[in-house]
Amino acid sequence: MVVIRPVAEADVERLASLMKEYIVDFYQRPEPPRKAIISYIERLLSHPSTGVQFVAEQDNKLVGFATLYITFSTLSLKETAILNDLYVSPLNRGNKVGEQLFQTCASYVNEHQLAGMTWETAHDNHVAQRLYEKLGGKQSEWLHYEL
Repeated sequence: MVVIRPVAEADVERLASLMKEYIVDFYQRPEPPRKAIISYIERLLSHPSTGVQFVAEQDNKLVGFATLYITFSTLSLKETAILNDLYVSPLNRGNKVGEQLFQTCASYVNEHQLAGMTWETAHDNHVAQRLYEKLGGKQSEWLHYEL
């Protein structure tokens, strides 16, 4: 059975390993220093008004995580959330772990009466796109740019 819950201090080391897998193996980015990953997790733990992370745990092993950042929406004059990360280890995909993580994030948004939740995924990440569409996500009317 998979349990979805907020990250706790005792998860930091295991989550750091999972985040490294996400950054390096999945997105093929350079490996960040482990200390930087740990500092990032601890920052969110100590400043929950800026964001929250959820983990998926099965048999005492972290198999996925999601990160929500809290920001502001001028159009609604309320706080809103950005789902910045949703990752499930390859061996646990297809077991609805991603759905559970997504639904936990959506519930958090509703429970905290945030304006909504936005997210993005790579153009070639068709698996994620199918998941998001299955869960009611719609492509935004806004175009996203980056520097």
